[in-house]
Amino acid sequence: MNKKRVFIKRRPDNMPADYLIREADGLARLSRHILAVPDCRLRTPRVELVDEQLLHLEYIESVVPTDQHMQLLGKGLATFHQPTEESFGLEKNNFIGLSRQHNTWSDDWGRFFVEYRLQYQIECIKNLEIREDFCQFLESHRIQLVEFLNRSNPQSSLLHGDLWSGNVLFDDNHVWLIDPATYYGDREVDLAMTEMFGGFSEAFYKAYDMCFPRSTDYHHKKVIYNLYHYLNHYNLFGSGYLPACYQAILYVENME
Repeated sequence: MNKKRVFIKRRPDNMPADYLIREADGLARLSRHILAVPDCRLRTPRVELVDEQLLHLEYIESVVPTDQHMQLLGKGLATFHQPTEESFGLEKNNFIGLSRQHNTWSDDWGRFFVEYRLQYQIECIKNLEIREDFCQFLESHRIQLVEFLNRSNPQSSLLHGDLWSGNVLFDDNHVWLIDPATYYGDREVDLAMTEMFGGFSEAFYKAYDMCFPRSTDYHHKKVIYNLYHYLNHYNLFGSGYLPACYQAILYVENME
């Protein structure tokens, strides 16, 4: 009799007690959403066990993705993003990587993203001089950012929230989403992050756009949305990500 294989994830010693529980909650939310969306062929690994110390997940025998896999991911994600909600955010805090991600419910997307994503990360910066630079930038451009993000008329879609190539697995027949940082927001948050570190082929973007084309403002929004992730990576991993943060700020300052 074959023993069922599981992937075991242990809570890092420096993380809060609910770290793995929030991850399991995110996977469950994604799974419920996928099941409710017709023809969405994405998958999430089944949670076998979760407590404050351990998370046991269904083991995925992953393979190197082909163009067909990428097309399946693109179409699946576009289908996943189409059902909409009335509000943005989430009812509870969760995590993005090793960082706490603060949430609330809001009917104002621009304000939510500026305050609960950009401002929160800026307030976490330990270097006082750099923090002050970024605080001044945000205060000078707060109204501009909020109005621009709201003017693009985003729908509230369920987001994976941390959609880089390391958080997508492929087996022979399916695409699997792992390590979510879920909340409800502009779907182009997920699309923007796919461009940060590469790993998503042109076949992915073509398949997505055929089902649910990106907005005409996407090229601006992706810079703003990825500033959140660059700030988070700077806070977690150090100065190697600081130039990307400043580059995004310069872009916003010159954005028409």
